[in-house]
Amino acid sequence: MTAVDLHTYTRIRRELHQIPEAGFQEFKTQQYLLDYISTLPQEHLEVKTWRTGILVLVHGTAPRRRFGYRADMDGLPITEDTGLEFKSQHPGYMHACGHDLHMTIGLGILTHFAKQRMTDDLLLIFQPAEEGPGGALPMLDSEEFKAWKPDQMVGLHIAPEYPVGTIATRPGILFANTSELFIELTGTGGHAAYPHKANDMVVAGCQLVGQLQTIVSRNINPLDAAVITVGKVEGGTKQNIIAETARLEGTIRTLSADTMKLIKSRIEALIHGVETGFECRADINYGSNYLQVWNEASLTGEFMQWLDERPGVELTECTEAMTGEDFGYFLEHIPGFMFWLGVDTPYGLHHAKLQPDEGAIAVAIETVTSYFTWKSQQ
Repeated sequence: MTAVDLHTYTRIRRELHQIPEAGFQEFKTQQYLLDYISTLPQEHLEVKTWRTGILVLVHGTAPRRRFGYRADMDGLPITEDTGLEFKSQHPGYMHACGHDLHMTIGLGILTHFAKQRMTDDLLLIFQPAEEGPGGALPMLDSEEFKAWKPDQMVGLHIAPEYPVGTIATRPGILFANTSELFIELTGTGGHAAYPHKANDMVVAGCQLVGQLQTIVSRNINPLDAAVITVGKVEGGTKQNIIAETARLEGTIRTLSADTMKLIKSRIEALIHGVETGFECRADINYGSNYLQVWNEASLTGEFMQWLDERPGVELTECTEAMTGEDFGYFLEHIPGFMFWLGVDTPYGLHHAKLQPDEGAIAVAIETVTSYFTWKSQQ
């Protein structure tokens, strides 16, 4: 396997961990990456920026095709609770989804091929705004990306539940279709003593939350898979004032694009019923929508067979997950795959105490660089 300087990449990961930033606001992160990239041999590199993202092309020795590797950059609006010495220095933000590891791994892959070029080209993609509002789709449409569009794409995501040294993936669907859900209800407020003179949006909102839960249980084939979660409810101003407004915030996740359309249709029908029944106005916004991550069968199968024959890494064929990832937009247009990287921590993704095992960084760099090298020789 490729020798990896884990000490250096651990330091990089910890420095990136301290500067999490919101989507399309990754200014410090972008500059950090650019500063590092500038220290690498430049003879065979080309660098472009796109908004707060970065594209780095490593020219191969005799290229026939171009491989792409994507690392996402943004953090999450979570207050860190790890107690680490290198915890987030940006109050209210944390790299709680592993994007600090993803970027570090990307730099490790870039460093290897900047010094030891393979036959084919490699495009390193540092993509902003994966957590929202979504950077993959507009990046795909950019002139910068189109000029260097790869022939195959690879991405990874840390997996807290797997031990370090485990890689998990599968052909076909890996991550779900996802959509945010925001509903605003507006009625007529009033004094709690005179409910007949008002339209109570707390009651309307509560009714709607219950009705939304019937969609999966009564409108979706039991053999299909879907989730509707209302994770936040706001309404009212004081205990003795009837609420004029209420707001529901949630998420929709499905393993089928058709099921996502059906769920949205049913949500809109139920909202129309609430408007009629409570004589109020309802406004719906689906926010960010992410396409399913669909691993191309032949490439994924080939990767799994190659990986299964390598020492030091445990391959697991996993089941699909209801998590969302905008890497799916890349895979809609470019054949490729994504895999889970075991980081062995009891805390799940988006948890304020997430502490991935940094030993996984070396596993990922070694695996991806060896895979691209092998693939380039085929």
